[in-house]
Amino acid sequence: MIASSGSACAAGSDEPSHVLTALGIPREVAQTALRCTLPADLTAAQAETAVAALTAVIGPATRP
Repeated sequence: MIASSGSACAAGSDEPSHVLTALGIPREVAQTALRCTLPADLTAAQAETAVAALTAVIGPATRP
């Protein structure tokens, strides 16, 4: 898994993802987004492990 802040199309920019702001997510929240790129051959068990690890570090997903 590769993780990055911001959107791929805005690499190197401090601007939040235009997709997230278009969905109505406030700029200040969108700027804290974490983008994860997963391999095509990721198994369900590996995905569950990744979600559990991220949840342990950042907490469960919430909506503004």
